Amino acid sequence: MDAADLKIFATVARCGGMNRAADKLNTVQSNVTARVRALEAEIGCPLFDRHSRGVSLTAAGRRLLPYADNILRMLDEAGRAARDDGEPGGTLTLGSLETTAALRLAPVLSRFVATFPGVDLVLRTGTTCELIDEVLARRMEGAFVCGPVEHAELDVQPVFEEELVLLAAPQIRSLRAALGAGDTRIVVLRAGCSYRQRLETLLAKRGVQAPRLLEFGTLEAIFKCVAAGLGVTLLPRSVVDRMRDKAEVSVHALPRSEAQVATLFVRRRNAFSSSALVAFLHCARPQPVRARGP
Repeated sequence: MDAADLKIFATVARCGGMNRAADKLNTVQSNVTARVRALEAEIGCPLFDRHSRGVSLTAAGRRLLPYADNILRMLDEAGRAARDDGEPGGTLTLGSLETTAALRLAPVLSRFVATFPGVDLVLRTGTTCELIDEVLARRMEGAFVCGPVEHAELDVQPVFEEELVLLAAPQIRSLRAALGAGDTRIVVLRAGCSYRQRLETLLAKRGVQAPRLLEFGTLEAIFKCVAAGLGVTLLPRSVVDRMRDKAEVSVHALPRSEAQVATLFVRRRNAFSSSALVAFLHCARPQPVRARGP
């Protein structure tokens, strides 16, 4: 199977048509069609159903696509490994929880960009589940996620420790009052958010099963909804402490066993670690405190 044919196949699958794929690949439609047909002949079954609107993957095509994507990403990684001479450069794509990016990474990013101007740094935010999937698919070299994480294909390194606290409306005076209502609503990010999963577990332990959900896309929206009395949420205390309008909510400590959470850096085991990634992780390590002079 030729890598160039797999690239054309994957592009056609993404674009949904031979003409659109040809435009994206900067070639002619006849070349794309011929290469797809050659690949189908080699495999021995059709990969696309042709129709008036373009093409769609057959069952065989759907099975082949993830393998094609992985092969193409591994070839790209192999090329980057060969070109990497130890001097950080090129593009470094990382992922992070939104809270970690806002709270912990600003000084790290500033230090890294100033020290290694030859690196084009791309930082994407998402939930723990989303970020792990991106790392496993080789679309990111690594990501900062919420622990615990146990996966045979991932190398896991603890980076930060966070204390989670429960946020409720300002008139709520205790943790019991915040969690004791029969119609408890939780204000959360989308599915896959580790804080959301922890809050649901915390409520289940206290007899609140399947709480009503209010789902929002940003921390600011979540904070405002909690302040308005629409529900409760779970966030790191360090995030709450930095909010200018934190007096608009009540903050409730949790038992240590439920409050402590580690932020982890995950990357694929046995994958190539670029010089840029090695340099970034060095910058992310806690910096020693310099003693003041007399």
